[in-house]
Parts: sequence; structure tokens; C-alpha cells
Amino acid sequence: MKDMSYQAVMGRRNEIMKASLGIDFSDYIQSPIAFDYERMMRETGYGLEDIVRIQAETKVGNTPLFELTRLTEAVREFAGPGKGARILVKDEAANAGGSFKARRAAISAFEAKKRGYAGLVAATSGNYGAAVASQAAMRCLKCIIVQEVFDSRGVGQPEILEKSRACEAYGAEVQRLSVGPELFFQLLLTLETTGFFNASLYTPFGIKGVETLGVEVAEQVRARYGKDPDAVVITHAGGGNLTGTARGLLSAGCDNTRIVACSVDLGGLHMASDTDFNRKSFTTGHTGFGVPFATWPDRVDVPRNAARSLRYMDEYQLVTQGEVFYVTELLAKLEGLERGPAGNTSLTAAVTLARNLDRDQIVVVQETEYTGAGKHHNRQLSFARENGIEVRVGDPRENVPGKAIVIPERLDQVRGSVQDMDKLRLSYLRNAAKALPVAQWSDADRAFLAADIKKDLDWVASAAAHI
Repeated sequence: MKDMSYQAVMGRRNEIMKASLGIDFSDYIQSPIAFDYERMMRETGYGLEDIVRIQAETKVGNTPLFELTRLTEAVREFAGPGKGARILVKDEAANAGGSFKARRAAISAFEAKKRGYAGLVAATSGNYGAAVASQAAMRCLKCIIVQEVFDSRGVGQPEILEKSRACEAYGAEVQRLSVGPELFFQLLLTLETTGFFNASLYTPFGIKGVETLGVEVAEQVRARYGKDPDAVVITHAGGGNLTGTARGLLSAGCDNTRIVACSVDLGGLHMASDTDFNRKSFTTGHTGFGVPFATWPDRVDVPRNAARSLRYMDEYQLVTQGEVFYVTELLAKLEGLERGPAGNTSLTAAVTLARNLDRDQIVVVQETEYTGAGKHHNRQLSFARENGIEVRVGDPRENVPGKAIVIPERLDQVRGSVQDMDKLRLSYLRNAAKALPVAQWSDADRAFLAADIKKDLDWVASAAAHI
């Protein structure tokens, strides 16, 4: 009988991962830093036409692209002369499961079925759970979702509880945990005891699935406006959304489209903290995921992460919780679209971009998500008040994560803030130096690092000299 203690299960994690994914990551790993990323992506065996076909089988993809004419006009009222780019939104809530995550889940479910697994397991508190459960249902696979839901008082975050209900509606079993380090152990334990497929967010299958989103954006904008989008804004958390979309845009030839990441600023809150867990109103798409995953992607449940956001990112904007709540309400009242908070994070950044771009330029928000009772912004604000957070109207620059949510009075107060990209890149290199000291970096390591932070070898050499 196997030893199922914490130490024993964690000690078998490489063996469990290999059995649950069918990928031998050691075939690609070249050093503690470098691995053959593009070969790993190619060897999924799926081309673009394959993925489009697989996704269409389970009601995923070919979602509508809407021009937000009233929101664009509202921005032009305060933008400078000749400014106020068109704002478009890709309505990913139209996918089965209600979000872009269905694109990832569709490929994992297809792969699991093809290899003869009886079911899928995913560890996620985001929309991915509903997406995996929805896809598993259509492929006649069992499904288990492992979620961090509660703090130590047993109080559940309403947005996550809403997602739990969605998973169960699709027939999945949901394992609800309190916040803490046991999530990864529980995932490994479930994978080993069930023999199910690991539908991790960070496998090459998942990222290949999102590439169709970037391709569709390119094709739909060209068909309607005869040009490429000038900027695509992407809500950033673990990096898969940005990585897959950017790879799709590049494969469609959008070489000059600016890739803009956006996260809700939750600076000062610790995501693994029991006391901070319920002092935030956004469960993903915030800096608690966005910054650490950008500056060291290989902190996930697979040996090498296929989501590598700094490799594709041109700009990183932060917005406040109050700004996102304000834009969420505006989207409903101006455009008649009531959608969940994740896509509205990047929509908030799109407002700040559009005010500074010319009127003939195009900004695309590449996702929306379904909403529901627990995800609704009014429930989130009520929950914040119940947890002692001050909620008021005023200048959003007075937001203090975990203490005050300040909702703008006017759209022109929505400004966000741009992050120092080189500071993020330097942080990535410092994390790489923890994995392998700079003095031991080979030419292959330096080339990998340069590609992974979208810089050249000279920049890496100069930065490394100061680590």
C-alpha cells in the first residue's frame, strides 16, 4: 500500500505529473533555467485548424466582436483633440462555460478523451473550473475541481462560491478548501488516487487552445476595418490568457499590435494570507497573481510553464478595484452588456489607452466573462463592506487595497497606472539567478532568458552584472 502522507505524495510529484499529463518534461529541459519552449509547443501535435475544429465540436470559439460605440463617444468627450480610439470587445462569455477559459479546457478535454483517461482534475478558483466541467460534460468525462474557497472562519468569497455552483451545475465534483498550502498536495493526491488527466492551466495544450482567440481578433478586425488592431488589452493573472492571445496574433501576422497586460492593483495584500483572502474583491486578474507569474512563470503545478507573459508583453497597466467597478456598471448602462469582472479589468485599461490614442486607432479588449449572483459587482461591494472595507465615491487614486474602495465620480477619473517593464524584467532575472547563479549561466541560458523577457543578449548581460 502506498504511503499517502504529505511528504510521500509531494516526493512523488514528478511521477504523478508524468502519469497525469503524458508529457515527459525532461525531454525539453536544458538546465535549471532553459528549456526548448517552441519544441514543447509544437509537439502537442495540434495545428490551428485542428484546434478550431475541436473547439467548434464543443461550442467554443468564433465569438462576436462588438464595437462599444457609446463608451468610445464617452471617452472622446474628455480626450484631447483628435484623440479617443475605437474600443472593441470580444464577447468570450458566448463560449460554452461562459469565458475564454473554455478554449483552454476544450483541448485538455479532447486530449484526455483521446488518451483514454476517465476524467479530468483541475485546481482553480477562477472561471477555468466551470470551463473544464462544461467541456468534461460534453466529452462524457468525469470531472473534479479543487478550489480554495474559505478563510479559517469558514467564510467563502462570493465570486468563488458562484463558480463552485457553476461547476456543480455542469456535473463536476468540487473539493472546497480553505486558503493555504494544501492546494497542491490535494491536487496531487486526487490525481494519483483517480488516475485522471491533469487539466492544468499551464500545459502546452491549454495555451495552444487560447491561440485561436488571437487569430479571431486579427481576422475580425481586418474584415471590418481593413487593418490590424493597434492594441489588444488582456487581463493578466497566471499569464496563459496573454501568452495564448499574443501567440495567436503573431501567427496571424499582427507583428505591430501592442500587447498590453492589465491587472487590478492589490499591492500590499498577500494572496496566501488567511486574513487577506476575503479583503479583496477580485479572485483573479490581480497583481497577486500577475506580478509573481510574470517575474517567474515556473512556480506552477507542472515542471515548465507554457504561459510566459513577459515573452510577449509590451506594456503592463494597473487599475484600481473602484475603477473596474465603475467601468463594469458603465458597460451595462451604456452598452447593455452585463458581464463579470475579469474582462472589465482590461476594459478599464482600454479606456485609459483610448483617451491617448488617435480616433482612427483601434483598441481591442479580448475577453468578457459570464456573470452571476456572487460575481455581480453589487454583491462584491456588499461583501467588502461586511469585511470592514470602506466603500465610497471619490478620487480612485485614494484606493487602498484591503482598506478602501473608491469609485470614480466621472469617467475621466479612470486613469490607471503604467508599470516599469524593465523593473519587472530585472525581477525575473533575479529569480532566474536563484534557480541558477549568474556565474553558471550558459550561452543557451542567456539566449532563453533574452527571449523570455523580450530583450536582447546585451540587455541581459548588462542587467546580470548588477544582480
